[in-house]
Amino acid sequence: MVADTQRHGGAHGPERAEDAEDRKPQSDEARSAFTPPLGVPLPPPPEDEHPTSEFALPTGLAQESPPEPEGSAFAPPGGRQPQTPDGNGRNRPSAFPAFTPPQGIPAVRLSKDQPWQDRMRTMLRMPVGDRPLPDRAERHEDESGPAVPRVLDISLRIGELLLAGGEGAEDVEAAMFGVAHAYGLDRCEPTVTFTLLSVTYQPSLVDDPVTASRTVRRRVTDYTRLSAVYRLVDDITTEDTEITLEEAYRRLADIRRNRHPYPGWALTLAAGLLSGSASTLVGGGWLVFLAAAAGAMLGDRLAWLASGRGLPEFYQFVAAAMPPAAMGVTLVLVHAEVKPSAVITGGLFALIPGRALVAGVQDGLTGYYITASARLLEVAYLIVGIVTGVLLVLVVGVELGAGLKPAESLGSDYRPVTQIVAAMLLALAFCIMLQQERSTVLAATLNGGIAWTVYGAMNNVGGISPVAATAVAAGLVGLFGQLLSRYRYASALPYVTAAIGPLLPGSATYFGLLGIAQGDLNAGLGSLTKAVALALAIAIGVNLGGELARLFLKRPTVEAETGERRAAKRTRGF
Repeated sequence: MVADTQRHGGAHGPERAEDAEDRKPQSDEARSAFTPPLGVPLPPPPEDEHPTSEFALPTGLAQESPPEPEGSAFAPPGGRQPQTPDGNGRNRPSAFPAFTPPQGIPAVRLSKDQPWQDRMRTMLRMPVGDRPLPDRAERHEDESGPAVPRVLDISLRIGELLLAGGEGAEDVEAAMFGVAHAYGLDRCEPTVTFTLLSVTYQPSLVDDPVTASRTVRRRVTDYTRLSAVYRLVDDITTEDTEITLEEAYRRLADIRRNRHPYPGWALTLAAGLLSGSASTLVGGGWLVFLAAAAGAMLGDRLAWLASGRGLPEFYQFVAAAMPPAAMGVTLVLVHAEVKPSAVITGGLFALIPGRALVAGVQDGLTGYYITASARLLEVAYLIVGIVTGVLLVLVVGVELGAGLKPAESLGSDYRPVTQIVAAMLLALAFCIMLQQERSTVLAATLNGGIAWTVYGAMNNVGGISPVAATAVAAGLVGLFGQLLSRYRYASALPYVTAAIGPLLPGSATYFGLLGIAQGDLNAGLGSLTKAVALALAIAIGVNLGGELARLFLKRPTVEAETGERRAAKRTRGF
């Protein structure tokens, strides 16, 4: 078998017979695995000396299509294009491409004739990769790029002042993003919670991100400072002005050093005017006005004393709620011909945290659920403090024999002119307590008068439920407030917060607490539920009015060279 294999030629070709006889026979392992057995002819020799590739296709398989020629890396992939049937029943490629076109996505830019709040809010709701680049000149002179840590720091400091002043989370993020965007940091992501602000900047997809954060530990209600911060942000984000980082830091330091526009004694008098106006609003006379004003001013001084001693805000509200309730109980014990419920209700008007409630509901409606939960929890704690202070006095009054009547009516005599004047005075007092600029006081006062006029026309004349009338009146407050803020490129808080003062549910809160103090839980919880419904109606109405104002204004669009592209909307939950 070995001789026959060598005679036909193996791997070494034909050999001579004597060489084959002298060679040592090969073992079975050394034989070729492809040697045919005896009786089977050998395959024909290849046409050339080079063997075929091991990747050659066997006989009977179809030949592959020729490979695609190499092209540019930016050419569209050769995937399947969407097919549409034509008139002859054949499928033809659609007119639009299935992938990114080879010429790329057109450059986009935001329209410049819109307030910076709307422009920045539009960009925040777009994905990072789709946001347009800044179309203004770079502010930094160094070729290495903007001073990233300083830009992040100035944006955090501005956001801290806005959040401490009671601004909503979305507006704070818009301001922070606008500042960073104006100084050349495009790929920024600000994040705002109730006490923590952070901003992250990533230069590119391959560079490490830079993150800075800042904590808000103290909240001060000063709308004059809030308006100054808004003017600073507007100057930074406007192309007509050139604000360097050094100048921005200087102006921010001046804003922090500025004193409050109204002294402490003016705030105490404003608290008395607010409570007296609220008591007149619900049917009280001059004696009730004076009693409510005295109780509110005494409560304000006690709150200042508790604050100076370092007590938490909860105990400050407990101290502030006790004197108005004590004043009402005293008038009952001396058998004065007045309505004690009007006195106590007027004192509650100055304590109900209306702005915190509106801000919490607004954050929830705009998708900032963590911040909204924290704000609403703060409101709950403050209301519990008010309840504790009032209940302590009412329980003592009931034990002393004070004939407080839960079913006592408020505002039974309809006095439209007197009530409108009282509502405007109440809004004016709120403006002073919120430390508003004098230029915004008149507009906010008129807005409060309009709110009470609408509420009185719907509830007292039209017979509509108080919740629906409150929601409509609060909606008008939010609408006018947003229009005025867009006209002046400022915050809407100075025009909204004071104007919702006449709509606060002071009487429903008082009757609920009185029912609980006298052991009538059903009536007390029913009145408190009504107060919660009225508060939610105020919050939702203000937010809805603000959204309607944005609809009336020209919507900020995203312009492109070849047409318009609608900005991405916020995720709808899926």
